[in-house]
Amino acid sequence: MNWFNYIGLAIIAIIMVPNIIFAIKRNDKFKNLYTNKIVEVLEQIGRFGCLAFMIFNIPYTYFNFWFKHALWVYIGVNGGLCLVYIISWIAFKDLASIGRALALSITPSLIFLFSGIMLANIPLIVFAVIFSINHILLSYKNTKKRIRIID
Repeated sequence: MNWFNYIGLAIIAIIMVPNIIFAIKRNDKFKNLYTNKIVEVLEQIGRFGCLAFMIFNIPYTYFNFWFKHALWVYIGVNGGLCLVYIISWIAFKDLASIGRALALSITPSLIFLFSGIMLANIPLIVFAVIFSINHILLSYKNTKKRIRIID
């Protein structure tokens, strides 16, 4: 892969589709009940960094695949994780639960971390760690508060 990662773009498109559909159908559900500005800002920094570095490879910060047939492993594992993500959206469609929050926050975190490691893409790994920690925390805390409100 050169500076542009077509496969990364496809992965981003796949995981964005259910989010866009959700945002259109239920824009009221995007409100954060857990408000911690530091966590929210770090999550957004991590998110946009991951989106950018999944698609664009910056010279000298990205070293490409590091073993034979790594491209097929990259496609296969990310394809499987994207499938898990889509199935999680379908399975947890109208359910507000900790399981849903964790499935829908851990899966993209794994996609970004795995991609960064497979491509030896240092910025992607850094942003994936920042995103993962804060996204999982924010999703968990929001769901916990939302469940308390419903009960």
